[in-house]
Amino acid sequence: MSFNYQQKMPSSDEVIAMYPLPPALAAIKRKKDDEIRAVITGQSDKLIIVIGPCSAHAEDAVCDYVARLARVQEQVKDRLVLIPRIYTNKPRTTGAGYKGIHHQPDPNKAPDMLAGLLALRRMHLRSLAETGLPAADEMLYPENHTYLDDLLSYVAVGARSVENQQHRLTASGVDLPVGMKNPTSGDLQIMLNAIYAAQHAHIFAYQGWQVETSGNPFAHAILRGAVDRYGKCQSNYHYEDLMRLDDLYQRMSLQNPMVIIDTNHANSDKDYREQPRIAAEVLHNRQLSPVIRKLVRGLMIESYIEPGCQDPEGCVYGQSITDACLGWQESEDLLLRIADQA
Repeated sequence: MSFNYQQKMPSSDEVIAMYPLPPALAAIKRKKDDEIRAVITGQSDKLIIVIGPCSAHAEDAVCDYVARLARVQEQVKDRLVLIPRIYTNKPRTTGAGYKGIHHQPDPNKAPDMLAGLLALRRMHLRSLAETGLPAADEMLYPENHTYLDDLLSYVAVGARSVENQQHRLTASGVDLPVGMKNPTSGDLQIMLNAIYAAQHAHIFAYQGWQVETSGNPFAHAILRGAVDRYGKCQSNYHYEDLMRLDDLYQRMSLQNPMVIIDTNHANSDKDYREQPRIAAEVLHNRQLSPVIRKLVRGLMIESYIEPGCQDPEGCVYGQSITDACLGWQESEDLLLRIADQA
């Protein structure tokens, strides 16, 4: 075999013992979990906003950003539920490039996944302690979910992972809302099949055990746009797209049919500056159609302190080193506008 075994990774129990979640913070998270579930089940008419940097690579800047979100949350608490994106793994289409803090706790140094594992838990825990906002993270590696599941309030399964059996089955055992993105091909049926799988019980192998799950009724759709066979981005957040998704949902009789619209990625043709315009169109369509108002219960926005992005070797505080993001001032203005129209 060509594997070079470099270091053994600790179990999630060992990492959690190093950085435990205090009971007071666990109570704060439970309260936020209940608020999010009320939106997903239709008991609340608030909008979920999953917002933050493309990837979280610097603890101080991430915690600064989430503290700013917490102040806005207090202003919009009657209309919006803000969930900070603290994404600690970055999927790479070709496998090249920065793969997230789990791989490289320091982007300018060699990968160290043991140090990264400790760094990502420490960052999530600090952010929650300082702001009271439990975060979202992406389930890039299903086996690693248990390192963070006591700290998170939302989990995303990405466009390149949504067809994977292990992601679908793991999502069926997660006690949190799991957003399943449409695949890069744009095939909505594949996404809905993933939601169906996640909402039902399964027996499978996980972390060296045969496990049984009970199904996750809070699994739902995220529309992020698509890429056609020529590599051209195609959006899927428009009125017709949403009506078609609602029809497909009804045909499959899935629980809690809803969607979160990702305003970046292929929906924006990878132009982060288009996100406010896309959000405005989605909110307008919610006002036009009771069907869409009921279906669309959230937005996903890529945002950080400084607008744009920089090279991984860059040193601009609070600027993304992966996909470009909205800057803070524009993000704050956007959140207040969304609250006015929600």
